Amino acid sequence: MGKKSAFAAIVGRPSVGKSTLLNKMCGEKVAIVSSVPQTTRNAIRGIVNREEGQIVFIDTPGRHTSEKKMNKKLMDVSERALMESDLVLYLLDASRAPGAEEEEIAVLLKPLAQKTVIAINKIDMPNADTNILIKFVNEQFGENDSIKNIHLISANTGQGVEDLLSALFEMAPEGQPLYDADYYTDQETGFRISEIIREQAINRLRQELPHSLYVDVADMEFREDGTKLWVRAFIIVERESQKGMVVGKGGEMIKAIRLAALKDLKRIFDWKIDLDLRVKTGKDWRHNDYTLKRIIDR
Repeated sequence: MGKKSAFAAIVGRPSVGKSTLLNKMCGEKVAIVSSVPQTTRNAIRGIVNREEGQIVFIDTPGRHTSEKKMNKKLMDVSERALMESDLVLYLLDASRAPGAEEEEIAVLLKPLAQKTVIAINKIDMPNADTNILIKFVNEQFGENDSIKNIHLISANTGQGVEDLLSALFEMAPEGQPLYDADYYTDQETGFRISEIIREQAINRLRQELPHSLYVDVADMEFREDGTKLWVRAFIIVERESQKGMVVGKGGEMIKAIRLAALKDLKRIFDWKIDLDLRVKTGKDWRHNDYTLKRIIDR
C-alpha cells in the first residue's frame, strides 16, 4: 500500500481536551491549553508524521450553543474544517454526561459517519463514566458500520492515543504528504507568539476576563545578526476599567504574563525573544466584525 495523507478535524464540546490531545499526538506544543471553555478561537493545524504517512489535524473551537456574534464566528470555523477534512475525530469527555449540545454535535456528524472516528477522553478522571457515553454514541449513530470502535483515551497521560492514531491512519486515503517530515505545525511565528501570550493571560485572569481579551503582535524584528527576535505585542481588552486587572498592582500581573510567555517561547523557538508587552483598549471588540474576522480567520 502507498503512503497515507489526510486532513482530520477534531470536533467536540468546549473543554473536552481537543487541544491537549493535539499536543500529545504531535509530541509538541501546537495549541494553547486552558481550563477556560472555548480557549481555541482558530483552526489550529498540528501535523503527525509516521511510517504510514501524514495526518494534518485541525483543532477546532469547542462547539457551544450561543447566539453571540463571536460564538457564531467560531462555529463557522468549526463547520468549515468539518466540510474540508478527509476525516473527523469526534472527542467526548468521560467526566461529563452528554446533554443537548452533545446531541447537536451528533446530529451534525451523522451524515459524516463514514469518515468519523470516535474517542472518549479523560478516562483517567475519578468521575469518569464511559458506559453512559458509549450508550449515547450507540443510540445516536445506531448500527453504522463505520463506527466499529469507540476509543477510550487519556490525552493527559497518553493512554490509548497510539491505538487511536493507528485507527485514523487506517481510514486515511492514500496520498502524498502535504508538509515536510520535520513540520509539526504550519502556524506563522506572530500567531504562535500571540497565542502563547494569550494562554498565559487567560490562565491568570480566568475569573475576571478570559473572553474579553485578545493579543495583537504589532511589530517583529530580527536583531543581533538574526539571533534575537524583538516583539512588541498588545493585550487588548474591551473596556478601560479592565486594563488595571491585566497590569496588576505595580505592574505585577503583566510582568508575570510576560515572563511566563517568554519561558514557553524559549522552548518553542531557537532564537532569543525580546518581548515588549503592553495593554490597550479595543472598545467592544467582540462585537466588531472587522476585528473578529482579523483574529479568527487567520
